[in-house]
Amino acid sequence: MLVFDGIQPSPDLREAISGASALLISAAPGDAGDPVLAALANDIAAAASLQSIVYLSSLGVYGDHGGAWIDETAPTLPPHTRGAARVDAELAWQALGRQRRTPVAILRLGGIYGPGQNAFVRLLAGRAHRIDKPGHVSNRIHVADIAQAVDAAFARRFDGIVNVTDGAPAPPGDQIEFAATLLGIAPPPLLSLDEAERTLSPFLMSFYDGCARVRNDKLKSTLGVTLRYPDYRAGLQALLDDGFEAKN
Repeated sequence: MLVFDGIQPSPDLREAISGASALLISAAPGDAGDPVLAALANDIAAAASLQSIVYLSSLGVYGDHGGAWIDETAPTLPPHTRGAARVDAELAWQALGRQRRTPVAILRLGGIYGPGQNAFVRLLAGRAHRIDKPGHVSNRIHVADIAQAVDAAFARRFDGIVNVTDGAPAPPGDQIEFAATLLGIAPPPLLSLDEAERTLSPFLMSFYDGCARVRNDKLKSTLGVTLRYPDYRAGLQALLDDGFEAKN
């Protein structure tokens, strides 16, 4: 593993990129933009062996669509700076791909959960919340299905945008209640939206800024992914069976 501090790439990292056939980019953009492009765009543009790039983005780029069903053709309406930075990073990676005629897959991920990062862990740590915002839903994806999508994008040398989500949007509180039931404990109390805004961090509340039900048809039909966990119930039950705190 070669460490990149987001500012100054090492000679070993530059050498690895020069000989890479595939690049998977998971670094989030910051205030100054995409850190990988800022430091390594010229190296990537000149990498002679590079055949495919996969960039992990976020469904947050869609912003608020009033709970309507949307797909990859929906306009991006980022509700906050974090979402806007994602849109800019997507465009920059696509431009680099066109410059060097290399396919760039933009995988827009739903809320990620899996071993070590899930509703069970948050419940037992006292970090789980239920917020009363009628009509609000969120989209999520198990980390194992993200891995499937990444593998498929590289295998097909896919170029374009794909939503990586289980296709079963649901109120966030429903997931917490279901997890609590599986653990045999009481769920946390339901907070009013006003109370949540007073007591929770702006970062946590940012996940309630927009609402959209995101389709995953392209993930299944174009990338050929068969989801291991097509909804949060299947994912949480499997995590409980396997030991939900294990990291792998």
